[in-house]
Amino acid sequence: MLILPHLNNSRSQRILWLLEELGIPYEIKKYERTTQQLAPPELLEISALGKAPIITDGDVTLAESGAIIEYLITRYGNGKGVPTESGYLDNLYFSHYAEGSLMPILVQKVIFDIVPKNSPFLIRPLVKSIFEKLDSQLVQNELKKHFSMIEAHLAKSPSGWFAGGQEPTAANYQMSFPLEAVVADAPEMAGPQIKKFVQIVHNREAFKKALERGGEYSYARL
Repeated sequence: MLILPHLNNSRSQRILWLLEELGIPYEIKKYERTTQQLAPPELLEISALGKAPIITDGDVTLAESGAIIEYLITRYGNGKGVPTESGYLDNLYFSHYAEGSLMPILVQKVIFDIVPKNSPFLIRPLVKSIFEKLDSQLVQNELKKHFSMIEAHLAKSPSGWFAGGQEPTAANYQMSFPLEAVVADAPEMAGPQIKKFVQIVHNREAFKKALERGGEYSYARL
């Protein structure tokens, strides 16, 4: 039996979605973030880094969303989740782009937002001013380029999926988490195609089942 240690409001939600799409039997073990919104130390018993997502499948223990998604589709997909020949390169690109390019800049924005709020009261105005300038110079322009590129790409897809085709592939599972976060927490930054993509994901029966299994998920408000 495949086991998924599931951390609330984390990337493991997209692994839950994939498991439901492929119809893979699995056991879920739930973990809750600490008051500092960090992964609990119990996850260190499963993974050396103590992060989610991670799966165990018999003798296999595997971390990293991209590796897990590729492993599950290859071993259990039976043809599902595989892009068409014309969609191969798009699937390859966005599968790696999600964590390699998009998530780092989104994490940087979160840090720039959090630091001023948690700085000492007396210097908070100064810290806020500095980080607002950094956000404006280093983050906002980059995010505009990223979201413009994503919007243009999705606008060319008749199905709304990143690799075209009629079913989600690895690229869509990878892209779901960052785009859900943007639509939920900063909807003014998301264009119509990004919002449409997130809605397509959330309307999937497999995604709804994943929510039932995983519990409350801040980035999905069905």
